[in-house]
Amino acid sequence: MRDIPYRIAMQEALAEEMARDEKVFVVGEDVQAGTFGVTSTLVQRFGPARVIDTPLSETAVAGTALGAAMAGYRPVADFMFADFIYIAGNEVLVNAAKWRFAHGGKVSLPLVFLAAMGGGARNGPEHSMSPESLIMHTPGLKLAVPSTPYDAKGLLKSAIRDNNPVVFFYHKRLLGLRGDVPEEEYTVPFGVADVKREGTDVTVVATALQVQHALRVADEVKDRVSVEVIDPRTLEPLDIDSIVRSVEKTGRLVVADEDTERCGVGAEIITQVIERAFDSLDAPPKRVCAANLPIPGGFIEASVLPQPASILAAIEAVTGRTLKA
Repeated sequence: MRDIPYRIAMQEALAEEMARDEKVFVVGEDVQAGTFGVTSTLVQRFGPARVIDTPLSETAVAGTALGAAMAGYRPVADFMFADFIYIAGNEVLVNAAKWRFAHGGKVSLPLVFLAAMGGGARNGPEHSMSPESLIMHTPGLKLAVPSTPYDAKGLLKSAIRDNNPVVFFYHKRLLGLRGDVPEEEYTVPFGVADVKREGTDVTVVATALQVQHALRVADEVKDRVSVEVIDPRTLEPLDIDSIVRSVEKTGRLVVADEDTERCGVGAEIITQVIERAFDSLDAPPKRVCAANLPIPGGFIEASVLPQPASILAAIEAVTGRTLKA
């Protein structure tokens, strides 16, 4: 094992898959420089024909990737910010998501839409969104949201090898997070949740940055309440069975995600748990999500986004215990 940052783990995944398969290439805005450090250094190794800078047109980026995938390539289309996926909505949400179905399975679409999601950098409402529920709501797309360097590398390699379109959101606040990553070859399968911390009193299902927040809170209250932290790792496919098993053990559920609360990831996971394990719940589940507001810039951003204190308050609510210092 090596202790490396999240962004380097992603960079390694891209480089290894490009070396493994010459049909893998990266296309997008400023990918040669690498705005977030994920694609930087690739052009020096693989050249500008496989690390392709484009004009500032997300529709062109997505369309290029879609056509290349239909022609047998495995493109990674980098949108830079997850917010920009709305601009390429028709290519991503309609064409990429539905063409394999529409063509009776005769067309494969092995492509990855890569983008940085989330707030915390005070970038304002157009550069801070976590639009996971938009992707979950669209049949035909897979969605990965890794929370650790290990998962980021393994899931990205799996995404590139998949014959279906995958949306890969990485949280910009996690790029510097360090963690153990093996030197040897490995992948992380889609649809398999990971128990990041075992517990007996309450289940916290968390995604991306919220996993780190949940682990911090769980450690702070470990002498007073036992918190189990589950990271789905992929939201489509969603490993609801692992979540249900945990809830059947703990009897309580908190879902922490940075997407908007209304019609968001938290609402969907809670609904599925209630459908499958209502009798196991000892308290109403709680959502910890972004408020139903545009994400502001500046210091007031934190008042809209979920924080560790929000997770702590939700745990207090479902357990009926006062945990604040």
